[in-house]
Amino acid sequence: MSELGVGKNMVRAIRFWILVMGIAEIVDHQFVVTPFGNALLGPGGWDRFLEDRRTLWLLHWMVLSHQEDPLFAWDYLFNRWGHPDMTRTEVLRVFDHETRRIERKLSRITLEQHFDVFIHTYVASNGNRAQLQEDNLDCPFVDLELIERIGERRVGKSGRSEPVYAFRRESKPDITSELFVFCLLDYWAKRKANEATLTFKDVSTSHGSIGQVFKLSEPDVRERLEQLEKDSNGRLIYQESASVQRIVCPRRQEILQKDLLGAIYNRPKLALAHAN
Repeated sequence: MSELGVGKNMVRAIRFWILVMGIAEIVDHQFVVTPFGNALLGPGGWDRFLEDRRTLWLLHWMVLSHQEDPLFAWDYLFNRWGHPDMTRTEVLRVFDHETRRIERKLSRITLEQHFDVFIHTYVASNGNRAQLQEDNLDCPFVDLELIERIGERRVGKSGRSEPVYAFRRESKPDITSELFVFCLLDYWAKRKANEATLTFKDVSTSHGSIGQVFKLSEPDVRERLEQLEKDSNGRLIYQESASVQRIVCPRRQEILQKDLLGAIYNRPKLALAHAN
């Protein structure tokens, strides 16, 4: 609190988000910076001041990569929301139904806070990204333009108008091939560790997949997979036929996370490297 000049609640918030983003972990009841956190933000880190959009995409991925106790709003809206757009009232109605279904006790106020924090993470407070200032309090993820305000709609019995939001599903070239490979292997390690191969569905539409988290279209995912062998220097291979659509990585256990991170920021040049 004294070093950063922040209050107790802000300290708690910082602790929460660095855990969610994989920057730190709890070891023997102490907060310890992870190798990922050091490589990204430590002394000599690849992007210490979050100046690269690829870093924002990477941290967004880390937020959505938790299998155990995921963030409720993030997990539901990115992976299970099936409508083309959303309003606050519509989402809260679904949230309430879902918490009852899974017998998770979350109050109406808590659900409202979940949605409000979720939206403010990706949408500028003033609704106009062009007006963002250096000293504003918006989340850096706003720069990803992943969620857009597309208009207003009358909802509920009151008939009042509410903002309408939608995920941006256009091509996202700033999700580079190296970043795509990193997330693919991170998904493999966290959700399919015992599987020898991944299917096209695993990458495009499954819970927690790259397609869902980044809102990439299936044609976009397929195009990236067709370039996968070239982008990974032959380490990853996409096999496609009338009956098979799968990704294989014969020596997956030898690929190191630090090498994948280095490749995202072009250090070293090779996309993947063997363990020594």
